Amino acid sequence: MRIVPIITALLVAGLLYGIVIERERLLQFARDLSPTAAAPSPEMATDVTEEEPPAEEAAAEPQAPAEGAVGVIAMRSAAQEIDSAVVLRGETQPDRQVDVLAEVSGKVISTPLRKGAFVDEGQTLCELDPGTTLASLAEAEARLSEAQAQIPEVEARVPEAEARLEEAKARLEEARINANAAAKLSEGGFASDTRVANTEAAVRSAEAGVSSAEAGLKAARSGMQGVEAAIESAEAAMARAQTQIDHLTITAPFAGVLETDTAELGTLMQSQGGNALCATILQLDPLKLVAFVPETQVGRIEVGATAGARLTEGGDISGKVTFLSRSADMMTRTFRVEITVPNPDLRLRSGQTAEIAIQADGAMAHLIPSSALTLDDQGTLGVRTVDDDSLARFMPVTLMRDTRDGVWVTGLPDSVNVITVGQEYVTDGVAVAPSYEDVIQ
Repeated sequence: MRIVPIITALLVAGLLYGIVIERERLLQFARDLSPTAAAPSPEMATDVTEEEPPAEEAAAEPQAPAEGAVGVIAMRSAAQEIDSAVVLRGETQPDRQVDVLAEVSGKVISTPLRKGAFVDEGQTLCELDPGTTLASLAEAEARLSEAQAQIPEVEARVPEAEARLEEAKARLEEARINANAAAKLSEGGFASDTRVANTEAAVRSAEAGVSSAEAGLKAARSGMQGVEAAIESAEAAMARAQTQIDHLTITAPFAGVLETDTAELGTLMQSQGGNALCATILQLDPLKLVAFVPETQVGRIEVGATAGARLTEGGDISGKVTFLSRSADMMTRTFRVEITVPNPDLRLRSGQTAEIAIQADGAMAHLIPSSALTLDDQGTLGVRTVDDDSLARFMPVTLMRDTRDGVWVTGLPDSVNVITVGQEYVTDGVAVAPSYEDVIQ
């Protein structure tokens, strides 16, 4: 009973083998057996000869493919000159943005401005309670006045000390003369030893007077230096207090729009490790378009080039390239590019996504389906083409732009036959039987 399924399986396998593997031979065998496959009669041959198509139609018929050729679909493509703009995707950013912080601590005593309000440069945003700052300023001013009042007295002490020093030096000179005269008289026996001793004592006393006068002069000069130091200290305290007073009024560093409310009335601002934010200001005119260009295309962009952009929500804008980074981002290996766009009516906002096209030199390119792209054994991007001998050839290409109708590529001849279907099943030198269709209109 088990032999029947085995025989059935063998018959099915043989049938499938004949249909799949030996299909051509089965078809030829069927044609040989068919009575319609007999040779035509002379009359029929004559009719066929008489109805021979015109030469133009015969020439238009495709040549018979070589034996074993692979059937593919190809398109005839001619190069076109296009504006090879560098297309990027970026976003809008404010030209300037700053968080205005308090530089001193204090309580807000001003009425807050609401977000969205326009402010001018120098306009008051937050005002803080001065507290004891005014008292500190008054104290510093009093200390300065006191120190300045001591200047005449201290200045008078210096000449007095100098005069005392000169007097002491004169007394010393007189004592030395007297001592010298007493010594000479004593040698001749005209003066006693007591007189000599008294004159020497007078010299010692005069020397002590000179030292005392010098010390007095130094003290007088030190007093003057002390007064000058007191004046400088008072002036520094005044400057510090005045700076704190100036910082009590927080103003806008430039004209712009408030992104946040200013600090609420009664808020305690703490400049050291606390809440010190008064407001955030944006300058939206002009506006910046920021994008990142890959290193393969950064050489095609120049500062000053014209650029256009289309916002995601709709609307076109244009501007100039004002910045191109000289160093690549370490993570993405891309370069930052900034485009300045006028925004006088402030209709553009920060953070809008835009498709950016930066003007570059034109180039000859082919528009082909993205599905026609393939890779060779080395991973090079390219397409399979059909040469004049109906052989498949791989040609590397450079991708320029991706559009809804296909991709623009360069690196191909001005006229080329690109395989659009079947390129993955052939290699260089393989015979193909192309069928040409207008894949892209």
